[in-house]
Amino acid sequence: MRALLRITRPFTLLPPMLGMATGAAAAHGALGTALDRPGLVRSVLLGILMAGTLNAASNVINQIFDLAQDRINKPERPLPSGALSIRAAWVLGSLLYLAALTMAWFVEAGAGHECFFIVLFTTFVTYAYSGPPFRWRRFGWRANLTVALPRGLLLKVAGWSSVAPVFSDPEPWCLGLVFFLFLLGATTTKDYADLRGDREAGVRNLPIRLGVRGAMRVTAPFFVLPWLLLILAGLLPDSPLSAPAWALIVLGSICSLYGAFLVRLLMRDPEALARTENHPAWTHMYLLMMTAQFGSALIYQL
Repeated sequence: MRALLRITRPFTLLPPMLGMATGAAAAHGALGTALDRPGLVRSVLLGILMAGTLNAASNVINQIFDLAQDRINKPERPLPSGALSIRAAWVLGSLLYLAALTMAWFVEAGAGHECFFIVLFTTFVTYAYSGPPFRWRRFGWRANLTVALPRGLLLKVAGWSSVAPVFSDPEPWCLGLVFFLFLLGATTTKDYADLRGDREAGVRNLPIRLGVRGAMRVTAPFFVLPWLLLILAGLLPDSPLSAPAWALIVLGSICSLYGAFLVRLLMRDPEALARTENHPAWTHMYLLMMTAQFGSALIYQL
């Protein structure tokens, strides 16, 4: 049981659950208390649980396909250490995917099963990240895209869909785009500590193709520029985001300044990212993400 729990990587499940919750909170704040209805709280809570379950499924399946790399980079994990069999991992991952899809079917916002179809597409993307025949994690920006799409854009939209329709409303997609652009660059930070195993497995991600310094220079703008879009949204007379203009400007300013600090920290010694698994930049990247998530929910309540 301990190995089954460890392979889901429980500490990684909080960010998607938080993203789902803050997406729902933003929708409720944007569209008002007229959305209050029987089953609303159940829909939101079910969506939050679904997001954590889907991420756990993705973690398990990706570790199956990344076994060769993990034998080098993370030999203490359940599969390379022998604490768990491949068969048991497949059973667990499949059950978690099935559970997530089942929960998504019952996340209703009065517009059909929009959340389900978002989660169904997300399931494909999370499999394609490392699963054959796609194995997109091996190919530069394609790897970043398959992380940023489900954990940035679609996560925020799915959270919104637990409260209100999304296929007919551009606002959740505009809000999700900001998080998508941030993760499109920031997700590269997870690759630096795994260079040895990835290189031997034939992975051609950005740090391997461009070198640590080159990859850092290319992805650095993504830590700052997405948050400037919030400021722009606050300045536009016909903003695509309905949160108060001043709140968008304040949140965008805080996150962009934090992102600039993070870039400075990374650029001070980029090579340390490849030598240290727990580089301080990891902590700050997650703190920046949490600040943006909580902030995006808060500004819609003002």
